[in-house]
Amino acid sequence: MPASPSTARAINDRLALQLLQQDGPLTAAQLKTLTGLSRPTVADLVERLQGAGLIHVVGESGAVRRGPNAKLYGIVADRAHLAALDVRTGSVSVVVADLLGTTLAEAALPITDEAGTGPAVEQAVALLERTAREAGSVPLHSVGIGAPGLIDPATGELRDTSKLPAWHRALVRVLQQRLPATVLVENETNLAAVAEHRAGAALDRETFVLIWLGQGIGAAVMLDGRVRQGASGGAGEIGFLPVPGVTGLPSAVDCAGGFYSLAGSAALCELAARHGIGLPDGAAPDATAVAAVRTALAAGERGEPFLDEVADRLALGAAAVVSVLDPGCVLLAGAVGEAGGAPLAARVEERLAVMSPLRTEVRAGSLGDGAVLRGALLTARDAAQEALFAPGG
Repeated sequence: MPASPSTARAINDRLALQLLQQDGPLTAAQLKTLTGLSRPTVADLVERLQGAGLIHVVGESGAVRRGPNAKLYGIVADRAHLAALDVRTGSVSVVVADLLGTTLAEAALPITDEAGTGPAVEQAVALLERTAREAGSVPLHSVGIGAPGLIDPATGELRDTSKLPAWHRALVRVLQQRLPATVLVENETNLAAVAEHRAGAALDRETFVLIWLGQGIGAAVMLDGRVRQGASGGAGEIGFLPVPGVTGLPSAVDCAGGFYSLAGSAALCELAARHGIGLPDGAAPDATAVAAVRTALAAGERGEPFLDEVADRLALGAAAVVSVLDPGCVLLAGAVGEAGGAPLAARVEERLAVMSPLRTEVRAGSLGDGAVLRGALLTARDAAQEALFAPGG
């Protein structure tokens, strides 16, 4: 059945807003070309969107002939603010942005278990509130949170997972209770995949697997442009993957003995020490692993044995994922993946070609540790635009 006039208007408005968000500012003539709509229909939707406070005139196109079509229309970016949080084991990072994703304020704070659950939560909440105030008086509409652990796909809640700080789960609950904003929580690796897909190394890929290389090990499965969470939110928990080369087997509550023990930051630091790679004193394991990879790359031939063994280890986990999903592309992400860059990715790809008949390209992520925060912000922006750009929003 043909769409009703009101439904057609809503569809046209949403299309125009998406184009203005992605490609704007645009003139009415450009909107007409991009949407394929008639000139009167475009004129009506522009008037409608202006009246709703969603778009405004931001300038002129510079065309020789002046007139209504020379006006440039853009999204009213300060109609609402967005926030993103990257919640790590010992820290929280916050960014506040407008509807176009422009950063307005950002901050980070170390938080440890020693503070206690209540004080740790209050520190994190205060950091978000302070950063939001620095960004201006516009209220927060949506908040995206990236955290380690399992997200229940039915409730959207961060599950109570062993070995993760108790304040993580408490923080999500407190923010949902205190903020008038929409609060969304997602696994950090899944958010990294969203960011790399829309703004990083996987722009041209609708299907790929991202392997997160940091203090922990995880994977995100992107199939046909959608992150797949699994029945219990645990798709991609490859830290628990049994692999050769380690002692023992992982358990339901401990990934020691799994792929984590082979390719996590602590394991890579031990490997670097065995290969005589100089490591910084006192740094966290993830920072030390990054330094080891960079040092090995800079060392030329002397660093190749270490890089070769790192690639051997990563290929084991990647091969298991490839044999099940056949994604065609594996992304080595996180700070370690970014540090290894194309040279490490090429080594892993060579080993995969020997281990698997499934042709798989291996790339390095381009967003590093910042991918989680970027993905959380994109998730918050999507939620805000879905609500604000809806008819009557």
